Amino acid sequence: MTTTTPAWNRQRPSGMPSHRYADVYSRVEVPLGTERIWPTRRLTQAPLWVPVDLRDGNQALAEPMDPARKRRFFELMVRMGYTEIEVGYPSASQTDYDFVRLIADTDIAPDDVTIVVFTPARRDLIERTVESIRGIRNDVVIHLYTATAPTWRDTVLGKNRDELRELILAGGRDVWELAGHLPNVRFEFSPEVFTLTEPDYVLEICDAMTELWDARPERPVILNLPATVEIATPNVYADQIEYMHTHLARRDGVILSVHPHNDRGTGIACAELAVLAGAQRVEGCLFGNGERTGNVDIATLALNLHAQGVDPMIDFSDIDEIRRTVEYCNRIDVHPRHPYVGDLVHTAFSGTHQDAIKKGFAEHRARAAAEGRDESEIAWRVPYLPIDPADIGRSYDAVIRVNSQSGKGGIAYLLETAFGLELPRRLQIDFSRHVQRHTDTTGDEVAADDIWSIFTSAYLPEDADGPVRLIALNIDEVEATTDVTVRVDDVEHRSTHDDAGPIDALVQALGSHGIPVEILSLHQNSMRSGADAEALTILEYRAPDGPAWAAGRNRSALTATLDAVLRAANAVAAAREVSAR
Repeated sequence: MTTTTPAWNRQRPSGMPSHRYADVYSRVEVPLGTERIWPTRRLTQAPLWVPVDLRDGNQALAEPMDPARKRRFFELMVRMGYTEIEVGYPSASQTDYDFVRLIADTDIAPDDVTIVVFTPARRDLIERTVESIRGIRNDVVIHLYTATAPTWRDTVLGKNRDELRELILAGGRDVWELAGHLPNVRFEFSPEVFTLTEPDYVLEICDAMTELWDARPERPVILNLPATVEIATPNVYADQIEYMHTHLARRDGVILSVHPHNDRGTGIACAELAVLAGAQRVEGCLFGNGERTGNVDIATLALNLHAQGVDPMIDFSDIDEIRRTVEYCNRIDVHPRHPYVGDLVHTAFSGTHQDAIKKGFAEHRARAAAEGRDESEIAWRVPYLPIDPADIGRSYDAVIRVNSQSGKGGIAYLLETAFGLELPRRLQIDFSRHVQRHTDTTGDEVAADDIWSIFTSAYLPEDADGPVRLIALNIDEVEATTDVTVRVDDVEHRSTHDDAGPIDALVQALGSHGIPVEILSLHQNSMRSGADAEALTILEYRAPDGPAWAAGRNRSALTATLDAVLRAANAVAAAREVSAR
C-alpha cells in the first residue's frame, strides 16, 4: 500500500528497523464480525474486580513480599471492598503456601471474600495447590493456566495443537478429580497469551474445559482471557473478546474474565473495551504493578467509572493511605503523575489553569449555598479536575499551596546531585517553604551547602533540651523481645515488648507514656560522602495539625531511624506543651 505524506508533515524516516516486526493481523487471525456490538455499548456498572497483586504482582517484584507485607496488603484489599482476591501461587513457594494456610487457619478473610489460588497444568503442582486450600471455609477458585499461542507451543512447550490440548485437559481432569467434590470450590482456566492464539483453537479448548468442569449458572466456570503481552490497539482485543463472548458454549455458566497487561501503554483502554465487548470480570493490580510495564491498573479503572457517574463498588476514599500501603508492600513508589493517586494529579502549575480552577471552586460553593446543600452532594463541574479531590481524601487547598511555592524542583535537584539525597515529593513541598522563607529573608542565592544547612535546621535539630530521650534499647533475639528505656520529662521508664522490632518497640514505649508517634511513611537514603557515608532516615508522621517530617542521620541505618522517631516524639511533646498552655 502506497501512502502519500502531506506537504505540511516534514517528518523523515527514523532509520529504525521497524520492518522486523509484523502487525497483529499478520500474526493471528482477528475475528472481524460484520456487525460489532461493543462500539454501541456504554459502561453502566462495575465488573467484578479481582486484584492479583499477591500473586502476579508479587512475582514481578525484585524482592517478593514477606508474610507480614502480604497480610497487610490482603487486609487493605478487604477493607476496600474486594470480594475476590488472588492470594498466591502455593506450589511455587513456601511463602505463598503458608499464606494460603494462614487464611485457612485464621479469620482474616471475611465470609464474603472468595480466595483464588493459581497453578500450572501439572498434577504434582495441582496436588500441592489443593492441599493448600484444605479447610478453607471461604469460597475458593482454583485457577489453572497454560500458554496456548503458536510461538509458546513451538518454542517453549514443544507441543502441537493436539498434544497441548491433551495436556490442558489432563490438568483439568486432575483438578476435577482432586477438588470437584468440594462444594466451596469453583474453577478458572486461562489460555495464556490468548491474544496471539488462533480463535478456533482457544474456543475449542475453552469449551472442552467448561464441559469437563460441568459449567452451570449455579457453579460457573471462569474463563480468563489474558493479553499476556499487549500486541495491538485496544479495539483488536475488544474484537477478540466479543468473538469469545458470542461463540462460547454454556455461556450462562461462564464468567468471562480479562487480564490485560500494559506493554503498549493501553492496558486501561483494553480493559474498558473488553467490558464493552462482554467481559464480566477484570484481573489487575492496584496502581498497575506487574511484569514488564505491568498489569492493568484496577484502581484507575475503578475511578474512571467513578468519574463517569458509575459506582466503582470499591472504596477509594482514603487514597493516600492506600498508596502508602501499596508502596510499602511493593517497595515501589507510585509516580507523582499516576492517575488519581499521584502527588501532582490535582496540581495546576499553569497560572491560567489555576485561575480556572479557583473560579470553578467559587462557582461550586455559590451553587451549593444557593441550593442549600452540602458541597459534597452537588454535581461536580470544576474545570481541569475530573473528580472532586475530597472524594478520595485529598484537599485542593493543600495542593494549591504547593503551587504557590517556587523552585522546589531545583532544590530537590541540588540535594540529589550534591548529597545523593532523594526527597519524597511531599517532603519537597514542605521543605520548599523553609527554603522560601530563607531566600525571602536574605535575598541571597542559595547553593547546595546552604540548602543542606536549611534542611538540617528544619529536620535534624540537635534537640539538646528536648523532653524525650532514648536511654537504652536491647534486643533479645532468643526470646523475641525488645527492652526499651526512655526518659520523658526527666523520668525514666523501662518496658519490654514482645514480637516487636526496635522501631515498633520504641513507638509503643513512647505511646504508653503519652507521646504518640504515628508513622505515615519512612524513607531511607545513603548520603554520598565517600568513606564517611551515612544513612539518612526521613520519617513522615502525624502531628496535631497534620502530617510533619523528621529525620535521623547516622552510620547505622537503625540508629538513624531511631533518631528520626525521637525527633518526631520531641516535636509531638512540644506541640502538646503548647496546647496545654
